[in-house]
Amino acid sequence: MRWSRSSGVAAVAAFGLLLAGCGDDGSSGTGATGEGSGSGGARTITWWVMKGTNPDSTAFYSEVKAAFKKATGATLVVQEVEWADAHDRLVRAFAGGGGPDVAEIGSTWTPEFAAAGGLVDLTGRITSSGLNKDLLPALKDSATYDGKQWGVGWYAGTRGIVYRKDIFAKHNLKVPTTWAELQQVVKTLKTKEPGLLPMPIAGGSSYAAAPFVWGAGGDFAKQENGKWVGTLDSPQAREGLSFYTGLATKDGSSSPGAATWKETQLLDSFSQGKSAMVIQGNWTPKTAVEKNPDLKNKMGAFAIPGKNGGMAPTFLGGSNLAVLKTTKNADLSWRLVQLLTTGDLATKWATQTGFFPSTTTGMKTFTQSNDPLVQPFAKAMTEAGKNVPNAPQWGTVEGDKTLTQMLQSILTGTPVDAATKKASDAIGKTLNSGG
Repeated sequence: MRWSRSSGVAAVAAFGLLLAGCGDDGSSGTGATGEGSGSGGARTITWWVMKGTNPDSTAFYSEVKAAFKKATGATLVVQEVEWADAHDRLVRAFAGGGGPDVAEIGSTWTPEFAAAGGLVDLTGRITSSGLNKDLLPALKDSATYDGKQWGVGWYAGTRGIVYRKDIFAKHNLKVPTTWAELQQVVKTLKTKEPGLLPMPIAGGSSYAAAPFVWGAGGDFAKQENGKWVGTLDSPQAREGLSFYTGLATKDGSSSPGAATWKETQLLDSFSQGKSAMVIQGNWTPKTAVEKNPDLKNKMGAFAIPGKNGGMAPTFLGGSNLAVLKTTKNADLSWRLVQLLTTGDLATKWATQTGFFPSTTTGMKTFTQSNDPLVQPFAKAMTEAGKNVPNAPQWGTVEGDKTLTQMLQSILTGTPVDAATKKASDAIGKTLNSGG
């Protein structure tokens, strides 16, 4: 997902925070050190938001500005930033100022930026507001580092299995509720629908494997004696990965080419009528229908099943809102965070983008939905959501593509034991690197 980036914040320590005279990259707009951001006079704060998530962003931003003005009397400046540029621009802002007061940051960036000293500790404000009792646990965890909370989840998404309801009905197939049932559905489709891929396994979709790692009782890494240890080579993680990749390598659910596919190519395969099931994020079904309107009433979704029933834990990826340490008005910035993450604005953003809000209260609309392409994802998010290891260097693991390289190697013939040992060693080394 777009918020996955390699880390680079170690440079902040070298420059030191709050260095006088070092600006941002010269882009226009009022930042944390801009006019009116301090006490007295007309107050102004700046918010950096990532470009492209919301197709109706202009109208939404206008509504946020008006609501913020009404609630605080202050002016909000909104600046869109490209995901590809955001990480490094924020690093420079931490070091020299000139950045925003509030920023949208990828959920896996938060521990990294917090460890670098670039964010305001929001723990007290979140607790006193009562918001801490309403946040989904996995999203709260994504914004937590060293026992403190440095951001608030703004929106997020999770993965499930999108499938062809008409194909299932044609062969009297039921939605699988265990791994064994999922495997049997794959085998049945392989025999009865030879023109379709039962469920292609994309080597470039690292977090599609997470429910199987976690569902077997494994994990990606753990802390031991103050150090991180990669754990994909544990018996439990290997069991989950063996089942997941085995759907392709043993049960014929996939194709050799899918070993290098990304999630977008999975979606293309489904939209083009070439696949019966695909693991996708809750934000994608709408796109599938746009690509192929004939699918409108032929699609369904279900949570990735647990090994022996229930729902497998699933990764919640998304964006947090954080207040930068360089702000001159932390209280006003916090008001903006509250405004965006609760109430009507949070629901409206989620609805427009196809993602979900970060609170239990906000999720009620979606968990109670009658839409078969919404409710299964929403239940998985609220009842089975899980976060990756909360380590400052996890973004580097993502940037190094450690997980995708492991999956691709298994799908192309490397034994699971060898691939997971290599990945675990790399994860431990990275997480303990400190930069």
